[in-house]
Amino acid sequence: MGYVSAVPPPRNDAASEPSEPEAPDGRGARRSVAAALLLGALGATVVLLASGRTWARGTTAIGGDSLRLAADGRAVTGLPAALAIVGLAALVAVFAVRGRSRLLVSGLLALSGLGAALSALLGSDGRRALDAEAARTTADSAAHAAALTQTTWPYVTAAGAVLILAAGLLALRFGRAWPSMGGRYERDGSPRTRTVAAVDPDRPEDLWKALDRGEDPTTDPGADRAP
Repeated sequence: MGYVSAVPPPRNDAASEPSEPEAPDGRGARRSVAAALLLGALGATVVLLASGRTWARGTTAIGGDSLRLAADGRAVTGLPAALAIVGLAALVAVFAVRGRSRLLVSGLLALSGLGAALSALLGSDGRRALDAEAARTTADSAAHAAALTQTTWPYVTAAGAVLILAAGLLALRFGRAWPSMGGRYERDGSPRTRTVAAVDPDRPEDLWKALDRGEDPTTDPGADRAP
C-alpha cells in the first residue's frame, strides 16, 4: 500500500489565474499611431476629393432635344464629406484627451467612417439630384432625368471612408497606449524631473532669475544631496 499524505499539494495560483492582456510596447504604440494618422488623413482626403467628382449622369427632354445632366457627390448627398470633416476633428482630438474620453472620441472616429461609407453607397444612384437638376434646367417641375448612369466615384468615396473606419478601430484597440498632446508625464506615467539651474551668488542677474522662478537663491541646490 502506497504512502498517502494528508497535506494537500501546493496550488499554482500563477497558472490558474487568467493572464491580463499585455499593453503594446513603445514601438508597437508608435506604429499604431502612425498607421492611424496615415489612414485617417488619407481616408478623409479621398472622401473630400471624391465627393466633388461626378457621381451620376443622365439626360432630360427639352423641346425636341435631350439635355445632358450631371450631379456631383455633394449634390447627391453631403453626408460623406461632412462625416469626413468630423472624422478629421476626432482624429486630432484623440491625442488631446485621455482615459474614457479617448475611448469615446475613438468611437466617434470609427462611426464617422462607417456612416460616410454607408451614405456613399446608399445614395450613389443620384436620381433625386438629377431630377432636381432637370427641373432647374428646364424650368419645369415635372421634368425627370432618364438614361441614368453611375460613375465609380461613389465607391471611391466609400473606400476612403473605410480607411477612416480603420483608423477609428486602431484608436479603439491601441489608443490607451498613445501619447497625448501637451502631456506632463513621460510614457511610463512618472512626472518629469525638474532641473534646477545653478545660481552664481556673485551675479545679480542670476539671483533675480532664481527669484522669478520661485527659488531661494541663498539655498545650496546640492546641500540635500547625499555625499
